[in-house]
Amino acid sequence: MTLDLSGCAAILALVLSCYSTWKTVKFNRKQEELIESQRQLNALLADKESTERAEAKRANPGAAFSRVGSGNYRLKIYNQGPAVARNVMISFPEGNELVSQRDVDEKFPLETLERYQSVELIASVHMSSPSKLTVRIDWIDGDGESKTKMVHPTR
Repeated sequence: MTLDLSGCAAILALVLSCYSTWKTVKFNRKQEELIESQRQLNALLADKESTERAEAKRANPGAAFSRVGSGNYRLKIYNQGPAVARNVMISFPEGNELVSQRDVDEKFPLETLERYQSVELIASVHMSSPSKLTVRIDWIDGDGESKTKMVHPTR
């Protein structure tokens, strides 16, 4: 068996063909991994976007006492969420010894409470008054869903 020029060329072509096939298979595996990672990234981005859209429709009302002057207090009802809180109502499930009921009746229900907007209520604080108040806040979110939140502001 002798190896002439055409035999060497055939062997070289076979080796190059095998190498090319191996590289193509390796490249296709890498490309499939890349496609899979892109699919996972797209799914994560879609989840993040839907979460952000839902979050943009949420109001986040709260309540806190603030001191005005030397001995005067106010109960501040505020909205920190990105959406407008509509039909905001407050109640005091454990009793109301600190806030002027007349002031509450005049200001609530509040039609809208914009982002970073607040409403102040006069609080009558004295030595024997409790330091914590339970406030129930009811409102309608940007998506039209009714929400309730219990907050416990302290002075």
